[in-house]
Amino acid sequence: MTKKSIYDLDKDFDSLLDNEILLENELKEPLMFRVLLHNDDYTSMYFVTEILMEIFKKTSEEARNIMLTVHKKGIGECGIYTFEIAETKVMLVKSRAKKANFPLLCTMEEI
Repeated sequence: MTKKSIYDLDKDFDSLLDNEILLENELKEPLMFRVLLHNDDYTSMYFVTEILMEIFKKTSEEARNIMLTVHKKGIGECGIYTFEIAETKVMLVKSRAKKANFPLLCTMEEI
């Protein structure tokens, strides 16, 4: 293997640019997902508020407002996240609800 001079490396880099090889790998914005809580007749308002504060890092006032939206409208948005984060939060809610014997439904949808 031979060593290349800086001049040769510059020429190699220029040829890559000319061939647009580097331009093919443009970054794209990640898909975003809305995480939703659904109302049911069994899960307590206190538990929903607790979930919103602990998993979604909402203040007590934000959590209370979202909980009331879920209660009154049947569904409420907890936040908007990339796929992996949204999926993790949905799984955490489902796990906590199951452990507490509540049927709380948490879903995600692409924006």
